[in-house]
Amino acid sequence: MNDTTVAASSTTGDIGSQGLASRVVELRKKRGLTLEQLAAASGVSRSMLSQIERGRANPTLAVTLRIAQAFGLNIGELVDQPWTASRIEVVRSDDASQLFRDDRDCRIRTLSPLHLEKSVEFYEVRLAPNARLHSAAHFEGTRELLTVTQGRAVVEAGDNRCELGPGDSAHYHADLEHAIANVGDAELVGFLVVTYQ
Repeated sequence: MNDTTVAASSTTGDIGSQGLASRVVELRKKRGLTLEQLAAASGVSRSMLSQIERGRANPTLAVTLRIAQAFGLNIGELVDQPWTASRIEVVRSDDASQLFRDDRDCRIRTLSPLHLEKSVEFYEVRLAPNARLHSAAHFEGTRELLTVTQGRAVVEAGDNRCELGPGDSAHYHADLEHAIANVGDAELVGFLVVTYQ
């Protein structure tokens, strides 16, 4: 990606760039990332990241956002300024960007903020009567936890099968071929948590 939008500061850097520099170094080392790995995750070149970490470049908002997203943070959390970082992040019910799928059979809405690190994902799942959500095997170690709030579901994971009603939950291996089916006469509504090891 093009980093030409980053403006270089003085060789000693200003207070803002020095604060960002120490924060990026701290987060990168805490997470065991090399500059090359952070560059690949953020789309910001290794040389630009190196300049930012040394306080020799003052990045634009767009570049700072890419670095923050690579760490699973918003900009306020990255710069660690309490007046810019809200401690509450809201996902609105009418936010179309959170819709993972929306058709006559199935509606899947992402309930976790999209920028979060993907070790955990949280969804609302709605299936029409007789609809079936079939998934190929995910990465090894992936697990899913489905809680039904309305309707009746059948969950299949590999050769295993169970039926769920309102208030029931099933935790199953999602690194196998798996499916959720609505076996009731009304819409199935449930909440799905996906975890990765």
